[in-house]
Amino acid sequence: MKYKEFIDSLSKENPPEQINSILKSLWHDAKGNWEKAHSIVQEINNPDGSWVHAYLHRKEGDLSNAGYWYSRAGRKAASGLLQDEWESIVKFMIEKEQS
Repeated sequence: MKYKEFIDSLSKENPPEQINSILKSLWHDAKGNWEKAHSIVQEINNPDGSWVHAYLHRKEGDLSNAGYWYSRAGRKAASGLLQDEWESIVKFMIEKEQS
């Protein structure tokens, strides 16, 4: 899947079946369903899942919890626009899935 295809899929009712759980979490977040996004990523215990978990808590405004998850992800806490971070994560995950 390409980034544009992922963005286009946001007009659909359900996420594409072929994407991984991390991308499904980000898809639900983009659709305004933070709770669903969080429930998916809570089950992913690796640095990529921790990065998304950090982003979601940052979006929620819980910066302390976000900091914990950025640390678990091995990443510096983001401070820019949430939309920019979301886009960076999606692009990274799509590229990683294709390699």
